[in-house]
Amino acid sequence: MDDEKIIELYFARSEDAITETDRKYGECCRNTAYGILGSREDSEECTNDTYMKVWNVIPPQRPAKLGSFVLRILRNLAIDMFKSRKTARNGSGYSAVSFDEIAEFLPLAETVESTADRNAVLKAIERFLLTLPKDKRVMFVRRYFYCSKYGDIAKDLHTTEGNVTVTLRRVREKLRKFLEKEGIGI
Repeated sequence: MDDEKIIELYFARSEDAITETDRKYGECCRNTAYGILGSREDSEECTNDTYMKVWNVIPPQRPAKLGSFVLRILRNLAIDMFKSRKTARNGSGYSAVSFDEIAEFLPLAETVESTADRNAVLKAIERFLLTLPKDKRVMFVRRYFYCSKYGDIAKDLHTTEGNVTVTLRRVREKLRKFLEKEGIGI
């Protein structure tokens, strides 16, 4: 079922909306949550919490891209869950290092100005990603959006973990220079 029909199910308050959302995005949600949380049970709980939150915000919101909307909610919930449970996890699962690697490019406080800054940074990062070859773009998105581990990225892209690490370091440096050129202070 296409996204617009699923959104219409939410507006009709049909429980089929959640079923269809899970059918279309469930595996991606669970895999992304697992990458952050490192636990199948927690990823399942986080996915269910995501569906509840989506149910509560549609309507009135009508997302332009349902998949991106669902995954953004999931990532935020998974990161919050990780932070609240990290003492019990002893470092398994999601590693804050992946965000620390690009944190210098992102605004810290949530104000109107910082939201505008963040949106400008995100648009610039999108433009930057379009300049990269597909393999580097995939590495970047896998690492910093899906929180994939270097080893998992390397395995899926049929390369070495060292190659992924070096490539991402170089991409971050290019990103820093690109943002400076765009006039975005970092």
